[in-house]
Amino acid sequence: MERMRASLGQIPGLQYKFGRPELFSFKTPIEIEISGFDLKDLKRASDAVTARLSAIDRFADVKNTMETGSPELQIHFDRDRAAAFGLQVHEVADRVVSNVRGDVATRYSWRDRKIDVLVRAQESDRASIDEIRRLIVNPGSPKPIPLSAIASVEITNGPGEVRRVSQQRVAIVSANLSYGDLGEAATEVENVLSEITMPAGVFADIGGQNEEMSDSFRSLLFALSLAIFLVYLVMASQFESLLHPFIILFTIPLALVGAILALYLTGTTISVVVFIGLILLAGIVVNNAIVLIDLINQMRRKGTEKIEAIMEGGKSRLRPILMTTLTTTLGLLPLAIGFGDGAELRAPMGITVIGGLLVSTLLTLVVIPVMYSILDRKQYATATEEANGTETV
Repeated sequence: MERMRASLGQIPGLQYKFGRPELFSFKTPIEIEISGFDLKDLKRASDAVTARLSAIDRFADVKNTMETGSPELQIHFDRDRAAAFGLQVHEVADRVVSNVRGDVATRYSWRDRKIDVLVRAQESDRASIDEIRRLIVNPGSPKPIPLSAIASVEITNGPGEVRRVSQQRVAIVSANLSYGDLGEAATEVENVLSEITMPAGVFADIGGQNEEMSDSFRSLLFALSLAIFLVYLVMASQFESLLHPFIILFTIPLALVGAILALYLTGTTISVVVFIGLILLAGIVVNNAIVLIDLINQMRRKGTEKIEAIMEGGKSRLRPILMTTLTTTLGLLPLAIGFGDGAELRAPMGITVIGGLLVSTLLTLVVIPVMYSILDRKQYATATEEANGTETV
């Protein structure tokens, strides 16, 4: 892309645009929405932002929607003077349009075609700006009034287009990224906007993929919290206890540590796909702790002491835990390595799940037994007490 930019930039007057396929989005990475009513202020503010972003090597393909359009004839009415002559501005405007552009009076039928019959002023009466100024705005009146008496007429360059967002005029400055992640770019844009003095009534907001990413993160955080809550409910119903599921949930923070470590080592940035991997982890990493805690509870019901049950449970469940972790990790390894087209979208999920699963497995064998020994105070009945039909809690 850099080589193509350098080559295309040498062709005078050529307009070009680069874009990458993004997940769930058609917007450019950075879009700054500058809103306001006055088009001149919007133009001045957007040009200032465009110049600052173009000077930073992080941003590429900086575009501004407030481009100068074609020359146009602008008529600015003086409403007070028009009212003094007893004229309505909208009626005068319609009359000027009828004289210059014309109105369709009727349609002429010729064979199977309908041909418009356009009625407007003669070419000589609308050929120049002086002729437009001399147009009579109250035909049939005893005192003819020219357009120049109630309006100023001038030729100027108007905007190429006027965009609106939420019924407000906006100028959109968009840019791609040459390097770095979206979060760092958004922070740098905020610093740029804080250094630029905006005209009165003009405001700037950061949109584009950064805005979508913030909205997605908020919804995914809710989804992650809901997933953890549902996992807790299922375990509480199966264990018939509120404490043991709470101990098992300690594996989720351990998985987060592994996921963050894996992302850091591979240089992967946090994205929507990473959050999806974290939601998957919430249901995967608790499996090892479930089989461990379940065996410990079974051994304690048979009369084994708590510490001895913890040690025997760790030894008995070590091989199944390592086997399930190894099979899951090897199954996700091709996804994390990234083969084929679109691998850059899938790889972060594999890296997140593998990192979280490996670290949580290693720490589960140490942290979960320790937490169980500290928090669990339940006294199980011995074999003699069970024979007598009693149990102490």
